Amino acid sequence: MASFELVEPHSLEEAFGFLDHEDPAVRPVGGGTALMLMMKAQIFKPVRLVSLRHIGGRFSGIALDPGGSFFRIGAMTTFSTLEHSPEIRSRLPVIPRAMKTLANVRVRNVATVGGNLAHADPHLDLPPVWMSLGAKVVILGPGGERVMPVEDIFVGYYETTLNNNDLIAELEVPVRPGWRSIYVKVTTRAAHDWPALGIALSAEIDGRQIKDLRLVLSAAVDRPTRLAAAEAVLRGAEIDTTVLRQAGEAAVAEVHIESDSRGSASYKQHLLRVHLGRAIQAIAAE
Repeated sequence: MASFELVEPHSLEEAFGFLDHEDPAVRPVGGGTALMLMMKAQIFKPVRLVSLRHIGGRFSGIALDPGGSFFRIGAMTTFSTLEHSPEIRSRLPVIPRAMKTLANVRVRNVATVGGNLAHADPHLDLPPVWMSLGAKVVILGPGGERVMPVEDIFVGYYETTLNNNDLIAELEVPVRPGWRSIYVKVTTRAAHDWPALGIALSAEIDGRQIKDLRLVLSAAVDRPTRLAAAEAVLRGAEIDTTVLRQAGEAAVAEVHIESDSRGSASYKQHLLRVHLGRAIQAIAAE
């Protein structure tokens, strides 16, 4: 591993002073779990890493809005903190459920919410879940603050819309009473390994009718992707085998599935058809 500079600013202004808009080899770091693997493999060779662990403020903690309509989750919040939060478990149970097959305890104790988003690996488990929940991300830069839907961060494989000197500060995650959520991780190896395909689904269901939903595919594509055509088939429909088959076909037709070591494109298309229907049936049965 090549040598590099590690700095630990204690204020936002100091952090921006260490970052460089022009140099992608100068990068902010949260937990660093994925970044360190890239460095060891010589895929990424930084000249400076700017640790955010001492920034504090809105970068840390989990807080429910006084009106109870959304959570603010600091970007430096670790996965294990999310996993064991009573408030998250009560109002967003899909998050701790997803954690059970997300990496291992050592990683979850270190990896952070913001770093996970900024890494932009399409195989990651949490980004599609945030998208299905309708979460927004608060981004700070030298020029000010902007808020965008989580899906607008991702451009492609390891590619984002973030500038080199942007910092993810926090997530805003809506709490929708009456909505149910599920994340389906389909692996061909160990349960905590990278998925061949991931499906995140949030839906408002009345009996067997889907009133509204947000459906996201990950891992089999180059970035987490809303399945708008499949959503259109399902929205307002009564759940039956015909509708589920139509939704599966719509989902397969609207995305480009990637072949890799976890399976061919045709195999993953089959997985998508099967597990989309199972996810909808499971969420309707809750």
